[in-house]
Amino acid sequence: MIAPEGRKILLTLFAVTFAFGIGGYYYSLDWLLWLFAISGILFLFCLNFFRDPVREIPDEKNCIISPADGKVVLIKEVNDKEVGSPAKQVSIFLNVFNVHVNRVPFDGTVRSVSYRPGKFLAAFNHKASDENEQTSIVLETTEGTIKVKQIAGLIARRILCYASEGKKFAQGDRLGFIMFGSRTDIIFPATVTVNIAVGDKVTGGKTIIGKFK
Repeated sequence: MIAPEGRKILLTLFAVTFAFGIGGYYYSLDWLLWLFAISGILFLFCLNFFRDPVREIPDEKNCIISPADGKVVLIKEVNDKEVGSPAKQVSIFLNVFNVHVNRVPFDGTVRSVSYRPGKFLAAFNHKASDENEQTSIVLETTEGTIKVKQIAGLIARRILCYASEGKKFAQGDRLGFIMFGSRTDIIFPATVTVNIAVGDKVTGGKTIIGKFK
């Protein structure tokens, strides 16, 4: 499946590529053929970037699933005013070849959504969690409070968030989308048993990040 966020971009790129190709071959113009090749490569890249595979969530109770595809780059204890103190933070780095759909880690109701402008440091830089442009979503669940942070990266300049205060989500629902390389942090109570380690590759909506006791 193709993510709806990318359909306009893909249609535009397809039309431009098609026009360059027809013009280049019909008029035998090398510069148009070069543009056809470049736009074609860009179209294929975006086709891969905006993929939105169907994910089947694990059939396990009290498990927190990964909100994003990518690589775990940080696990640490933090103090968080919404989640409580102490809490645990798991940071996931998404490169441009990962699926960029963000998913809901646990059934819950949105308590708050807040956007904060900021820098555009590389998403694998741990300062990005505090200093980069980001959207924070706080979920109230039956087991405790969870926060998901959508964080822009060096290239990413657009964060799409589909959460709103009072909205109810089921585990695995689409929570948002971040354009072109980013970071997703998830913060939950320290009592949660973490099932992953730094360096692990995780799959949004599928990999179990941790479990409530």
